[in-house]
Amino acid sequence: MIRSYRDLEVYKRSYRLSLEIHRITLTLPSFERYELASQIRRAAVSIPLNIAEGYGRKNSEAEFKHFLRNSLGSCNELHVLIDMFRDLGYVAEDVYEKLNKECDVLGRQLNKLLRTWQTF
Repeated sequence: MIRSYRDLEVYKRSYRLSLEIHRITLTLPSFERYELASQIRRAAVSIPLNIAEGYGRKNSEAEFKHFLRNSLGSCNELHVLIDMFRDLGYVAEDVYEKLNKECDVLGRQLNKLLRTWQTF
C-alpha cells in the first residue's frame, strides 16, 4: 500500500543515490567542489525532490507526471555528469559502473511509473 512518496521504490532508490553522490563529491579536489560537484549534487537531489513534490499533487495525474518527467530529466543529466566524473578520473571504473547502473535502473523505474500511474 502506497501511503506516501516514501513508499515508492523509485523515491527510495533516488534518495539513496543522491546520498551516495553527495558522499563522492566530498572527495573531489577543492576547485571542483563549487563547480562540477555542486552541479551533480543538484541533479541527484532533484530526482527525489521532484518525486516528493509531484506526489504531493497526486490528485492531479497530469501534475504528478510533470514532476516525474522533471525527475527523469534530472536522471539524464546525472548520467552525463557521472560520465564526466569517470572521464576526468574522479571515480574509479567500478564506482562509475555502479553509479551508471543505478541511473539506468532509476530511469527505467521513472519511465514505468510515468506510463502506469493513474490517480484513483
